[in-house]
Order: sequence, then structure tokens, then C-alpha cells
Amino acid sequence: MAATQPSADVEGALLAHLNANGEIPDSRAFASSLGVPHKDLEDVIKRLLAFRIIESTDITTEAWVLTDEAKDYAARGCPEVHLVAAIPPEGASRAALKEELGDVFDIALKNAAKNKWIEQGNRDLVLRTVEDTKDELQELLKRVENGEDEVQEQLKRLENPKTREVVPDPIKVLKRRKLVTKEKTIWYSLKKGPEFVVKRKTLATDVTREHLKSGDWKDLEFKDYNYGAQGQPIAIGYSQPLLEVREAIQNIFLEMGFSEMPTNMFVESSFWNFDALFQPQQHPARDSHDTFFLKAPATTTQLPDDYLEKVKQVHQSGGYGSKGYGYDWKRDEAEKNLLRTHTTAVSARMLYKLAQEEHFAPKRYYSIDRVFRNEAVDRTHLAEFHQIEGLICDYGLTLGDLIGVLEDFFSRLGMPKLRFKPAYNPYTEPSMEIFSYHEGFKKWVEIGNSGMFRPEMLLPMGLPEGVNVIAWGLSLERPTMILQEIDNIRNLFGPKVDFNKIKGRPMCRVGL
Repeated sequence: MAATQPSADVEGALLAHLNANGEIPDSRAFASSLGVPHKDLEDVIKRLLAFRIIESTDITTEAWVLTDEAKDYAARGCPEVHLVAAIPPEGASRAALKEELGDVFDIALKNAAKNKWIEQGNRDLVLRTVEDTKDELQELLKRVENGEDEVQEQLKRLENPKTREVVPDPIKVLKRRKLVTKEKTIWYSLKKGPEFVVKRKTLATDVTREHLKSGDWKDLEFKDYNYGAQGQPIAIGYSQPLLEVREAIQNIFLEMGFSEMPTNMFVESSFWNFDALFQPQQHPARDSHDTFFLKAPATTTQLPDDYLEKVKQVHQSGGYGSKGYGYDWKRDEAEKNLLRTHTTAVSARMLYKLAQEEHFAPKRYYSIDRVFRNEAVDRTHLAEFHQIEGLICDYGLTLGDLIGVLEDFFSRLGMPKLRFKPAYNPYTEPSMEIFSYHEGFKKWVEIGNSGMFRPEMLLPMGLPEGVNVIAWGLSLERPTMILQEIDNIRNLFGPKVDFNKIKGRPMCRVGL
């Protein structure tokens, strides 16, 4: 293999030729005369253009070239010709021919049949109908490979559907079988530029220690500095709308005297996610179409047996003034692992822990973290999103207390327009859906759910009689969409978020 000519030699030869002749009409021919790839010459041309030593004019051509498949046919012959050559006078089975030709058997059989070179007497036997075949396609492919103008013109005419000129059938075959593809080639004509020199000087960019010691810095020519050039952007953080609202909500909870619950368990058991919340095992939410169940580990055995027995009893037979659901409760269902569908599973754990304390004390808890539901993704729904949960546990709480807390909470968040609608939840009674007016959608949008936890959920835990729990839950994404006037949740969270929009947002905080 010939050694690549150094870039400095290519540059010197180019400048010497321009100095002697004034122009280079074809950079491809010049690269060939130097014995270097055109890409190497192109790199030198671009460098000299930057210093205005030369000027160039682009010359663009388009030509049809062979695909990799066609190059193989041009070298070895077309598969249909090989197929006919492989068939003896008495015929051959498809299996034998497939073993002979390998991967190209199907295309060979198809094109040989189209040329009427073969016939298939029955399902398996293939007979040849010609004595000999001429590989005209291979010859045509070689002509394309050699760049013959006549073939290029015929392919060009074929590209124009309005042409009335007759194009030979073999040319049509090239296009139909996708054996050719159009390739664009760019080369240059060159002439002297306004700063032309026979030998380009290398300008110094820095004064080094060696320059100072030798004193040759006095004779150096330095590259001009562009004092108007923009520097590299400073690497800074950007405020994501979701995190802004999350921080604002967290601050609101803290101002209202709430403590954060630990939410680091994305994987939860069905017991804490459903059963402890008095949600029956036949509930549609437990279907795989609504919930992501784990394959490994599929189940857990780390459940409090005494409490589990009380939950089983209230599901099957009722208690605490309830009739229960009257079905055969199964521990196997409760032990199934899943990706938690709501952070209310965390609330159940915290209330159970609170009930085990020797002396009851009122509590206010909140959490903000990920939950997972097997939902169809659209402009207002995601399969993975954030849930905000708040609860107050104390004696004598009523629905009026819940409404008052919600109005206080959302007004602090900057969403004073609220409506409440009666709803049903397995673990709250009474229950209310929460709506807020979306200025972007110009309509009321559901933003959360709320209610008072049922005695069937609280009393089996061991909480004292008369203790009530008011609670509410909402997604983090929907309030953010309302506050930021975003009409598609996928523009807020997930892989389709436009980072440039986040970078371009003004620094601001949610008004409290």
C-alpha cells in the first residue's frame, strides 16, 4: 500500500500549481495526479479557504452507482443464472437448490421464473426450460460500475416519469430490483485568493518560555485575536418546571406543619398497596391491565401476621360496623409484588406504625414521589408520574376540616379556583374529587382525590376510637401544567421534553 502524502506536501504542490497556472479546474483530477485521495486534498482546500489564500467554486454531479448487492452480482454473476446452471436436465428439488444457492435462493427462483427460464412441475421439482442463459444483467452492472455515460443517461431518463423516451427493459430491472442508487459527488475548481502566497506562514498563537529565552519572539508573526468572539457558555443549572412546583408544594406542606414520609420503596406488596386500604381483591385496579406486577421477586412474605389476620377478617366478614365484602380472602394475592400505584401505600404503613406507639399523638404527613400505572399515554396521562399525598390524623376531624385544608393548601399554591365533586373510593368515605380551572384548556380539570379514611381501614391497625384521618392525593404534573399553562404532559416529563425550552425559561418561582 502506498504511503499517504503528508498534508504539507499536498498544500505545497497545490500552491505551486496555482502560482504557475493560475487555476485548477478539477480538484479530482489534481488529487489523482498527486496520487492522494480527494478527501486529503479537500482538507487542505478548506484550510486555505479559511485564510483566503485560495477561492473555490463547487462542482456538483449526481451519478448512479451500484449497491453492495449489485457489486456482488457484477463480480460473481446474477443468482438466477447460477440457479439455472445448477439444474440438471432431469430437474432438481427446491431443497437441493436452496442448499446450493443459500440466501439468494428465493430471489433467484423469483427472477428465473419471471424470465421463463424455469418451470415448477410440482411443489418440489424445478425444471429448466432453456439450454443456456446469458447474464445480460451482469454485463449491464459492469457498465454502470465503469460509469458509462450511455447507461447513466438511460437511468436519468427513467427517473423522470413524464419522459416519453423508450428505456431498455434491463435498465428498468436495475431500478425495480434496487441494484442502483444515486450518489452525489462534490469537487472544486480553484483559483488564487486575495491573500494568495506561494508558501503559507504558520502564525504563532502564544509566547512560550523557549521564545523568551531565545529572543526570537521579536521576529514572530502572531495570529490576530478576535476580541469580539463569543466565549464558551458558562455551565449553569436550569430550573425545570416540575421541580419548581415540587419545591413550592414541599414548602407549603412544611409551612402547614407537615412531616415528610419515607417513599423510597417503588416496589410494594399488594397487601400495603390494596388490602390494607380495604380495597377488595376482585377490584379492577388489581388487573395487570392497570397495574405493573413483578416477575422476580414475584411475592413477599414480610407481612405483619397479626395485622394481616385482622385485615383478612374485615374483608371476609366485616367488623367495626361494616359487613365487609363477603368473599374468600387469599393471602397469595396479598403477597404479590408490584410497582406501587399510589403513595397511599406509604400512608398505610405510616398509620400502622403510628398505631403501634404506646400513646397516640396527632400527626400531619406528606409525600411527593413516583407512582406507576399501566395506562395509555396521551396528552394528560403517563404510565409513570409523581403523586402528592397529604394526610392529617387527629380526633374529631370532619369533612369540613378537609375542605378547609384543601382550600388553604391550593390557595397557597396559586390555584384558588376549586370545585369538589362526590366520588367513591374503597378506602375513604365520604370521598371528593378536586377540580381546578385550567386557563390553557379553558375548562375545569380534575387535579386530585380526597376523603376521610374508613374505619375498616383505620381500626384494624389499632388506632383509637374517635381518631379520624383526612387525606388527599394529586399528581404533581397536572398542577404544574395548570400553573405553567402547558397543555401536553409529555412536554413536561419524560423523553420528549424539549431541553432547549427549559434552558430558555426565565428564572422564577411559583407565587405563594
